[in-house]
Amino acid sequence: MTAITLYIFSLKMQAPNVNSHQKAAVAKGVKDEEEGLDTAEGEEWMQGKTLVKPPDQLDLTEAELNEEITRVLKASNPNAPQNVVRYSFKEGCYKPIVFVDQMAIHFELEGNLVHKESDEGRRLMAKQAEVDDGGGVERPDNVAIKAAKREQKLTNQFNFNERASQTLNNTPRDISCQTEPPPRANFSATANQWEIYDFYVEELQRREKSKEKHEGQFLNKEEDKSKKKMIQNDDISQLAKVVKIIERMVNQNIFDDVAQDFMYFEDASDEFRGEKGTLLPLWTFQYDKAKSLSVTALCWNHKYNDLFAVGLGSHEFTQQGGGMLLFYTLKNPSYPEFIFNTASGVMCLDIHEHLSYLVAVGLYDGCVAVYNLKKKTDQPIYNSRASSGKHTSAVMQVKWQKDDLDSNHNFISVSADGRLVSWTLVKHELVFTEIIKLPVIDTIPDDLKDVIPTVGTSLDFHKQKDYSFLVGTEHGKIHKGSKYYSSKFLEKYDAHFMNVTRVKWNPFHPDVFISCGWDWMVKIWDQTMKSPVFTFELKTSVTDVAWAPYSSTVFAAVTTDGKVHVFDLNINKYEALCQQKVVSKKTKLFNIEFNPVHPIIIVGDDRGHVTSLKLSPNLRKKPKVGDALILCIVIEHLNILTLDENVLEPH
Repeated sequence: MTAITLYIFSLKMQAPNVNSHQKAAVAKGVKDEEEGLDTAEGEEWMQGKTLVKPPDQLDLTEAELNEEITRVLKASNPNAPQNVVRYSFKEGCYKPIVFVDQMAIHFELEGNLVHKESDEGRRLMAKQAEVDDGGGVERPDNVAIKAAKREQKLTNQFNFNERASQTLNNTPRDISCQTEPPPRANFSATANQWEIYDFYVEELQRREKSKEKHEGQFLNKEEDKSKKKMIQNDDISQLAKVVKIIERMVNQNIFDDVAQDFMYFEDASDEFRGEKGTLLPLWTFQYDKAKSLSVTALCWNHKYNDLFAVGLGSHEFTQQGGGMLLFYTLKNPSYPEFIFNTASGVMCLDIHEHLSYLVAVGLYDGCVAVYNLKKKTDQPIYNSRASSGKHTSAVMQVKWQKDDLDSNHNFISVSADGRLVSWTLVKHELVFTEIIKLPVIDTIPDDLKDVIPTVGTSLDFHKQKDYSFLVGTEHGKIHKGSKYYSSKFLEKYDAHFMNVTRVKWNPFHPDVFISCGWDWMVKIWDQTMKSPVFTFELKTSVTDVAWAPYSSTVFAAVTTDGKVHVFDLNINKYEALCQQKVVSKKTKLFNIEFNPVHPIIIVGDDRGHVTSLKLSPNLRKKPKVGDALILCIVIEHLNILTLDENVLEPH
């Protein structure tokens, strides 16, 4: 325990002389106080004090009063802060202070008293003694001067003069006016449910008309501005057209050997390969700003056979960002003809069969959009919103449909949220109609069936019966449905063990379709049978498959190891006629499409590149009999072989 020493300073002060009667009064008051008398003489502070006991004070015994209670005084201050930090410029950070000042000052007053035994006190006392004793007899003139100085009157140091003034007050004025009372009218009516409904309908119609009028004025202003710009930039546009033609001519000269191979080259070595064939690489289409994106969709233009669309995005959830929609032509492989930037990655697209300038696009964020190549803008003319039935997950496939009875264009989309939605282009907005929802698999608990949807991955419509469609799912199932039956699907096929990446109807045979998946399998189905007719294992994940437009028995598939597999069931029903790697190592192929006229195919990879390949003569042989008949003969022959095997099996 640290002891605390208290120093008491006794200061002697010289008080002025007190009169004798005052001393007598004080002495008397002290004497009366000692005798216990309460006198009223003297000053108030000299009167006796009476102790007043509080009513709630405890009555302690003599032993309790004599008990000693020890109090320990410590040098530490309990109110001192313990978490003080200071910035250290040496170490460049804040550091806590270990030693904190524990002294607590309860009262501090700076006075002018000096201890008489201190050095300063002795010096002041010596100086005062010299003043009192060292002067001797003063001269009369000095005494007179000092007396004058003592009697001198002090002047006012503020130089204050009192002045007064009086001002005139403005006379008050009263202003009054008179107004006419507002018109009043009595109105009474009876409101019921149908009148409220009619009012709301009229209000909605009025808003739609005003919206159309506003949009029409806005479009007219934009058209006027565009016309003015066209008039102003007429010379520039003509020059741009000329430059574009010159650019194509220069590219054709640069890639003249590739153009010659595209037009005239035929692989003569096919005669020595038997039934095997090859793929000849032609042009590679790439865009510098799309190197970080993957090719997610390919589609040829049905009117201009040299023009095709490329959708760019990403299949990975962690690599999502913006996307692109590009249009390339075989006449200029060095740069896209049209470029559209999207806020989210493009997952699928489809070009209208008759109106080749309309392109439907499905995005990763669940939106669907329609672009018009005739418009000089990079924004879609139609775009789905949350209020207009927007998908809640990535749109996996879009397909244009025939115009409805009101001649409105429409298309259908399937999404990872399990919904099939029909979108109709009405005036300036997309109107949605939900067709059907994919059924939930049986392994999911009942309380989670409304939460976990069945992911739709692929969609295709029948070539002759436009109301019949097929939907592939993430769980390996294929559902066949109809637009006229929205309550349930007509058929279900247990197609694959993993994700179904593509399903497509045969363009010639009405009952045959093909599917592929991540389980390495490509399967050909007859819709009247529950089991596949043909099954091909490609030893790696199959990402896309496509039927050839010139034969019902030819199809091609791409895999993640960068290979293209071409089959012809009319020639070989067991293995591919061509298995060729067309990209570099560690590059995955995602999409494949046949050109509708020319003997070429295009494939897209995960680096944003599109490669065009020409089929050798062995891979594009046209059957002599009708396409559908050839495929029927092949399937029937396979069914007969299957029946024979079942008969020969021992029971």
